[in-house]
Amino acid sequence: MRITVLCDNSVGPISGTLGEHGFSALVEREGGESILFDTGQGHTLLHNADRMNKDLTMVGSVVISHGHFDHSGGLVPLLQRIGSRTVLAHPGVFTERFARRDSGESYPVGLKLSRDDYEACGAKFDLSAEYRQIAGGVFLTGEVPRLTPYEKGDQGLFCGSTNPVIDATPDDQSMVIETQKGLVILLGCCHAGLINTLEWIIQKSGRRDIYGIIGGTHLGFCDQNQLEMTIKAIKGYGIRKLAVSHCTGFAAAARLSREFARQFQSAMVGFTLEINETL
Repeated sequence: MRITVLCDNSVGPISGTLGEHGFSALVEREGGESILFDTGQGHTLLHNADRMNKDLTMVGSVVISHGHFDHSGGLVPLLQRIGSRTVLAHPGVFTERFARRDSGESYPVGLKLSRDDYEACGAKFDLSAEYRQIAGGVFLTGEVPRLTPYEKGDQGLFCGSTNPVIDATPDDQSMVIETQKGLVILLGCCHAGLINTLEWIIQKSGRRDIYGIIGGTHLGFCDQNQLEMTIKAIKGYGIRKLAVSHCTGFAAAARLSREFARQFQSAMVGFTLEINETL
């Protein structure tokens, strides 16, 4: 099993790859179809896959972690290249969403097209809010309960254009891959909170052996207390690889690199995690 980051804000040493504000990771499984987790904004997915010699026609299904443009924008270009595919997401993925600039101006951050438009391009949506298995040893968290008091989330996101309210992004979900080394967890933005997500996975999987975490933690958009408390909590899980990217932010990533010097990696474009002992 191999996980390769195809889209991220930053790029690694692979010549010719491009960065954008977004995230996408390819999960290649020996003896099974590949799974694409998120699609970035759409400007770099196909280009980077080609530069890394990744054959996206081997993708059997696509996961959209939540309904933001920087995780879903590459879906149409992908479908135009590889044809119709199952798209797994939460039922709330099509919610109308906005962010607010310091000036007070709002701008849309949700999916750019309607469900009908995506379906016309070949998307076959499989929507569920439940924790569910999507392939052998591969699961989606579904909607994550928000139980950790200090995980307040991003207060700058809103839903609804007429009477906007703070968007808790209930459709946020992550991927869980069972391996003999432990659980490998793929995060999109982790709007649900990293500790909420980990505790939900432990409850649903019955396993506490977390081998690795890859992706966005959204700690770059949270207050200092949440960062400090999250770091304290992470130390209790025995995580062996902490590969963060995208919405983690430079300051939070730098702090994580100091606190977890042996486990920390930057999951830029081209980052690969290979696990030989999958279940």
